[in-house]
Amino acid sequence: MTEIAYPQTLSPLSRAEILEKMHHRLDDERFNHCVRVETTARVLAGRFGVDIDRAGLAGLLHDYAKQISVKDYQNLIQTQGLDPELLNYGRGIWHGLVGVWFIQRELGVSDPEVLQAIVRHTTGDPAMTALDQIIFVADFIEPARDLPGEIAAREAAEHDLLEATLIELTNTLTYLIDNRKVVYPKTLATYNALIKR
Repeated sequence: MTEIAYPQTLSPLSRAEILEKMHHRLDDERFNHCVRVETTARVLAGRFGVDIDRAGLAGLLHDYAKQISVKDYQNLIQTQGLDPELLNYGRGIWHGLVGVWFIQRELGVSDPEVLQAIVRHTTGDPAMTALDQIIFVADFIEPARDLPGEIAAREAAEHDLLEATLIELTNTLTYLIDNRKVVYPKTLATYNALIKR
């Protein structure tokens, strides 16, 4: 397989440099998941006519900030003028919405479409673009995942990106409700918006 190289317009760092920094931020399991999501996102982008490099980079970096401490996140939300309502959630939400702060500062990535896709992969968004949906779905269907919802989404993603996105949203909402967890408002709004498309 040809080594992936991202253009400098998307990343000032080489992929090798990004991977090195990721090794310092993530344990092996999370790191390997990110590499699989990168591959899956590139495949989906080719299938659905989306920029492959943007999809790959967003897929690679989507969980870059997943293992940053809760204390560091809380401090960042409180000191950087972010919505204080975010403090009612946790890393599952923060690593996308707030995590891009670390990606911008530590990796120098500033492409708005890449950053938006990373932000939206944790909550969705009523105005999700095809790139946003690709990262959302790639995270769910990468090859190491094999639960029934993931398998159904993988099959849908062969031909229908929106259907695959809705399968994941349904799975997420069902999990949260079954476990009596708080639903981030934008996730429910995303479901409502996409079901009307």
